[in-house]
Amino acid sequence: MQQPTLHNWLSVAALGLIWGGTFMIVSIALQGYGPLTVACARTTLGAIALLMLMRVMKRPFPVLDRRMLKYLVVIGVLNTALPFALLSWGQQYVPSAFAGISMAALPLFVLPLSHFFTDENLSTRNLIGVCLGFTGAVVLIGPSVLRIGTGLEPLGQIACVAASLSYAISSIMTRRCPPIDAITLAALLLVVGAAALIPAMLVFEGVPQFADRTSTLAIIFLGFVPTALAALIRVVTIRSAGAVFLTLVNYQVPVWSMIFGAYILSEVLPLRFFAALALIMVGLLVSQWNSLKRIFGKRA
Repeated sequence: MQQPTLHNWLSVAALGLIWGGTFMIVSIALQGYGPLTVACARTTLGAIALLMLMRVMKRPFPVLDRRMLKYLVVIGVLNTALPFALLSWGQQYVPSAFAGISMAALPLFVLPLSHFFTDENLSTRNLIGVCLGFTGAVVLIGPSVLRIGTGLEPLGQIACVAASLSYAISSIMTRRCPPIDAITLAALLLVVGAAALIPAMLVFEGVPQFADRTSTLAIIFLGFVPTALAALIRVVTIRSAGAVFLTLVNYQVPVWSMIFGAYILSEVLPLRFFAALALIMVGLLVSQWNSLKRIFGKRA
């Protein structure tokens, strides 16, 4: 793989900013719409945008045999419908920064899952990194887990962490998915997510009614920028600089989510958020040390 270019570095920085700001935008959208409506609109708009992009870029449509359909349905639910719904519901009760930090644990969930369900073995260094990261996740949730049943905040926190786990499982499934064009895969996964969320939204929240301009613009932004545009940037970056290089995004997302939450939404961030972020970041650094050496070794 060639040395990352300036364009690659700018793309990774843009993805970190876009995905880091997503949690703030979700919080704004939730001021006017229900969590399932937010998740459904984001997924549906993203699907429409990527299907149009597929047509413009003349991406091939896969042969939808039983095996391909199985993977698309399972990954679509685990990668879009379920985590989008969990995050939207959870963010009603927790700061957006909490959701951003919980997403930082995603690679740490992937490592042990890869050990058991793929041919990627978990090294001693990976194991140490995972343990540090999981310690950070425990610190992040803090004493709230002991207060389950006393309010919805603890369940909101668990929902955000569960969304990260759902993403991790979908990542493992994606690696085992039959060969398919990346843009096509992203589009079809959003189609599956929309197909799952539309009935759920109609049953539990009904047909959406226009709430206010700010919340509506936030939903539109969610569908087209962090869902559709970011998917395109991600694919282009992976093809140019590699999937390992893209892992640098993991270090930016929680930081941006905390900055946006504190300075734009005026969220109060408890000290344990910073301690949890530090532990998760160190866990990521330890577990991905070899990958980081390859990235910066090429640049040196």
